[in-house]
Amino acid sequence: MEQCWRWYGPDDPVTLDHIKQAGATGIVTALHNIYDGSAWPLDTILERKRIIEAAGLTWSVVESIPVHNSIKIGAAERQRYAGWYKDTIRALAKAGISTICYNFMPVVDWTRTDLMYRLPTTGYALRFDAIDFAAYDVFVLKRKNAEASYSPARLKEAEARLKSLSDEQIEKVERNLIAGLPATERKYNRDTMRDALADYDAIGPAELRANLAWFLSEIIPVAEEVGARMCIHPAD
Repeated sequence: MEQCWRWYGPDDPVTLDHIKQAGATGIVTALHNIYDGSAWPLDTILERKRIIEAAGLTWSVVESIPVHNSIKIGAAERQRYAGWYKDTIRALAKAGISTICYNFMPVVDWTRTDLMYRLPTTGYALRFDAIDFAAYDVFVLKRKNAEASYSPARLKEAEARLKSLSDEQIEKVERNLIAGLPATERKYNRDTMRDALADYDAIGPAELRANLAWFLSEIIPVAEEVGARMCIHPAD
């Protein structure tokens, strides 16, 4: 097992020197600025790899190649984006990078309500509070038909939680939920988040699962051909 560290690229406040000092030898990273579904150029991949290796580290894992929304919702243009995804897998393999993570979450790659939750040990951790999430979803974002996603008991808890939060605390939860990953250009506000979620109005669990199966039928043969390992990140 290799000790690896997630790095969000040159704009990450945690530098490669910091990571090496912590004892990691492998880097988990991606080209975070490319979120439009286009293929990653081989030259850009090699340059990022060069930067990592110049620091005495190894680009061990790609996390992740974003799956374009058209693939997740089964839109007509999904074939084009699947083709670019396959081109990226091939380019990474040519660069000697064969472990590739991906996720199939709607709209966002991950969700947390607190990025600096203080532990009893005085350390800090990421945290997801389901009540905070429901309070934001139903009463702040006001997602269409959001109430149907929660039990009456959870809705009551969420309403009470919202009343207990200050404007500053609500803003912090919102920022954590929809502002996007570090070092990425893909960010949302309330209006754009509602618009993005609306793409999934007609997508239930069965439809999303079928679209995932289609995606795998497209990319896995290519991954097997070039010796890449595809690792799905579960709902985060």
